[in-house]
Amino acid sequence: MAANEKTQAKTEQAKGKIKEAAGRTTGNDRLTTEGRIDQAKGDAREAKEKAKDTFDH
Repeated sequence: MAANEKTQAKTEQAKGKIKEAAGRTTGNDRLTTEGRIDQAKGDAREAKEKAKDTFDH
């Protein structure tokens, strides 16, 4: 997995977790949803890079 892509995936996942937690704490459903979306984007990016690694080896 490319280091830059891996870092971006982890960053998106962490940002999503923070947003989701903040949304739950404040009762802000929009922020909670944005957090879940960011986490999903990070998960998708990570899965894509893992698939690339699988086919490259």
